[in-house]
Amino acid sequence: MEKIRIKYFSDKIEKLTYIGGKSDWIDLRASADVTLKAGEFKLIPLGIAMELPKGYEAHVIPRSSTYKNFGILQANSMGLIDESYCGDNDQWYFPALAMRDTEIHVNDRICQFRIMEHQPELVFEETEVLTGKDRGGFGTTGRQ
Repeated sequence: MEKIRIKYFSDKIEKLTYIGGKSDWIDLRASADVTLKAGEFKLIPLGIAMELPKGYEAHVIPRSSTYKNFGILQANSMGLIDESYCGDNDQWYFPALAMRDTEIHVNDRICQFRIMEHQPELVFEETEVLTGKDRGGFGTTGRQ
């Protein structure tokens, strides 16, 4: 089991909890009240910083209900936090693009993260032909 040092920037948000066996993803919460107008971009503070173990990174994505509940999209599609982002002031943020006027309140669950090992070292070998089963190209899954 890996231990991760975490710093909280706010005592108003719930502490992180890992529910083993139920989900590999851990919810993150807004640590400030944020109002956005449609088309506006803001960085929403998540109220935490971490010292990830060497060789690991955190992947941050919206929760499945984030758009429905708040009308925001994650502006960078997926956040990637590597183990070098570990200083005392390296707070995590959610880069939000509002598609409608919205209000986000302290403790609202707006995104989630999981910790992954770095990709192993790879070597690419060029070939003229791939031997895997051909699925028919982009957008063809499920078509007859």
